[in-house]
Amino acid sequence: MQNFTTAGYEFMNKLRFAILISIVTVSGFSQGMLLPVIAILFEQQGYPSSLNGMHATGLYIGVLLASPFMEKPLQKFGYKNMIITGGFLVMASLFAFPVLQSFWIWFVLRLLVGVGDHMLHFSTQTWITSLSTEQNRGKNISLYGLCFGLGFAAGPLLTAVAQTNPNLPFIISGAISLVIWGLAFILRNDFPEQTAAGSSGSTARFKDAWKLSWIAFLPPFIYGFLESSLNGNYPVYALRQGLTADHVALLLPAFAVGGIVFQLPLGIISDKIGRMRTILVVLFLGFLAFAAASFTQSFSMLLLCFFFAGMVLGSTFSLGLTFMADLLPKQLLPAGNLLCGICFSLGSISGPVIGGLYMEFVPGSSFFHIVAFLLAAVLAVYLAKGRTYEKSVAYKQ
Repeated sequence: MQNFTTAGYEFMNKLRFAILISIVTVSGFSQGMLLPVIAILFEQQGYPSSLNGMHATGLYIGVLLASPFMEKPLQKFGYKNMIITGGFLVMASLFAFPVLQSFWIWFVLRLLVGVGDHMLHFSTQTWITSLSTEQNRGKNISLYGLCFGLGFAAGPLLTAVAQTNPNLPFIISGAISLVIWGLAFILRNDFPEQTAAGSSGSTARFKDAWKLSWIAFLPPFIYGFLESSLNGNYPVYALRQGLTADHVALLLPAFAVGGIVFQLPLGIISDKIGRMRTILVVLFLGFLAFAAASFTQSFSMLLLCFFFAGMVLGSTFSLGLTFMADLLPKQLLPAGNLLCGICFSLGSISGPVIGGLYMEFVPGSSFFHIVAFLLAAVLAVYLAKGRTYEKSVAYKQ
């Protein structure tokens, strides 16, 4: 009887994990669809690139606006109810795009998608990190990142459908979201762990989470910066350097594919050798990749540099998230997950701005220099401060 109970418990855990990463996959799919589809539609309608780019920040602004208000509802209503609410918000917004044809209404819908997606990610991240052990946390979070990456990479495929009917991408993405949203009702609700230490105010918990694990929030910032600047700034830089749009169409997916292929192996490696050491290695190798890219004029070498950079840096968000979970007690995980999301959003918003200003005021310099400099700066921080936090993980264990 005990063996049957144990087997049933393990099955339910696996089912719950499968549903959670399915939700994350569809969330990545909807985000990956919205960026290029709306950009192409606005370009065809004659909107200037500045307005197009500003519109694209709507999703990340929604994340930032929602972040301070996520922790208390999660503690009150639980993971399942937050996921259902966030999923409904995303799904309803996707179905609203074809009905409400307006530039500014679409911006509001993007904000709502950002809020809903953040509810999904915050809830699933916190649930997965709280259920994972020290031995499998890296593997579980890397699977989480892998599924989001697969969804995000598949989303742009709907741009071809948009040429047939501009409403179809939103309808298809909304329909897929509806199916996966229904699976959330199967889940049994659960709540974040709360203790006397976790019963203090939200501000105190944020301060505690930041003090104990601020170093773990730097990799998510880097990932947000890279994702947005490479997709937003690099195509302009590449065309100015004489590359064609076809070249850019191969270089950017090379970075994404590298991150997808090596997401899980790096997570498993981090379980074995430690998060801090893994982050040090990927930051150093990423710096070398972009430094090498700044000196080469060969397209084949650039393609290799992009793939290698994606291979090592495509896991920076999941590695930072896992390192944060290693450092924090369970009652601070909701606050830590929110701070990870905020740092990612800040990186996503600042990336195109800093990259654009750099190209404008330092026109003779390589775009890759600013990326390499950022990686070198964070690497220096880890070399200077990382050992202290690695000892904190060992003490916690």
